[in-house]
Amino acid sequence: IKHEYEGKWNEKSRLTTCDPHNKRTVVNSNTPQEVEAKKEIIFTYDVEYQESDVKWASRWDAYLLMNDDQIHWFSIVNSLMIVLFLSGMVAMIMLRTLYRDISRYNELETQEEAQEETGWKLVHGDVFRPPSNSDLLCVYVGTGVQFLGMVLVTMIFAVFGFLSPSNRGGLMTAMLLLWVFMGIFAGYASARLYKMFKGAEWKKLAFRTACMFPGIVFAIFFVLNAIIWGQKSSGAVPFGTMFALVLMWFGISVPLVFVGGYVGFKKPAIEDPVKTNKIPRQIPEQAWYMNPTFSILIGGILPFGAVFIELFFILTSIWLNQFYYIFGFLFLVFIILLITCAEITIVLCYFQLCSEDYLWWWRSYLTSGSSALYLFLYATFYFFTKLEITKLVSGLLYFGYMLIASYAFFVLTGTIGFYACFWFTRLIYSSVKID
Repeated sequence: IKHEYEGKWNEKSRLTTCDPHNKRTVVNSNTPQEVEAKKEIIFTYDVEYQESDVKWASRWDAYLLMNDDQIHWFSIVNSLMIVLFLSGMVAMIMLRTLYRDISRYNELETQEEAQEETGWKLVHGDVFRPPSNSDLLCVYVGTGVQFLGMVLVTMIFAVFGFLSPSNRGGLMTAMLLLWVFMGIFAGYASARLYKMFKGAEWKKLAFRTACMFPGIVFAIFFVLNAIIWGQKSSGAVPFGTMFALVLMWFGISVPLVFVGGYVGFKKPAIEDPVKTNKIPRQIPEQAWYMNPTFSILIGGILPFGAVFIELFFILTSIWLNQFYYIFGFLFLVFIILLITCAEITIVLCYFQLCSEDYLWWWRSYLTSGSSALYLFLYATFYFFTKLEITKLVSGLLYFGYMLIASYAFFVLTGTIGFYACFWFTRLIYSSVKID
């Protein structure tokens, strides 16, 4: 439409061809405007506000409805059913086999029978021998407890509707605050394990627990943020926010880790159910399928299988700017992940002890923790198949953030597997008679 106005154009000018105040509207008979070079063109738009009966809490429903909801729900339920079925089978096999082993070991009466015993009972004098780099294991276990507490509380808040899918900043803020305050549990868990390993320098351990994982993550994040700064992007985290994060880290998290470490170290040391021999037993040559690298990589497949469908929707929510709202199913998947990590680690630990290999401490952590490797590989697959990122900086940001996520997933799943094996070994060795 060739719009007209009186006088010179300014911000307060009114059109004579389209003016709601004078009830002049655009009709088909208005003179059309030919688009020519260096000719003035006036664009207009109209907005009409209508009162709505929909409550504010329900206004997101239109955005949360999905067209492929049947496929989405079916995929999640199918994945959960498969994992539940496998978990049930694993639990049944383990219970029956262990019950038979314990009954057989306890029926050995003569000295000749006792000398001929084989399997996991044979390594009872070495199974609780402290591992190499035990300090580092304590640090990672404490960090995993901190991360588990943060994820669990965040999930519960999300399930009860305290965290809106529209406010992503609120979710991140809640996770950071919970991480800081869960430091007390990290210090307690690492100190308890450290004292069991006959450690004495609990302050040094508490400092490493408070700084190691956050330090690595902060270093990666700082480099990525520097790259964004270099691009002069508005998405860069301001210096003030970075300073606030460091202040929360050293002002709240580190002192809480020391408090937890002090309380944990003052507790009496955890007693082993059997005595440890002074001289370590020689480990016999293992079969190819009991090779540490092979069994660790195999152990990570099932936990990853429990979450990979849900992972697709989470990645889509983060990188394709869609809303993620099914926190109830996410919580169920998280519980299934915990169960799966525990059971697959216990099964592989049992096979390892039956092969007279008593070096289970680190392997239990790495077995379930190796699922993080599959997570990163899946993120790489997602990058090349679903995303259309061509710039180097954008690619670096994607892989940098996914590396942080995979590292956090490793710490979380590894700690679950470790505590499952810790409970399992103490249970079975306290159930057999050992002279």
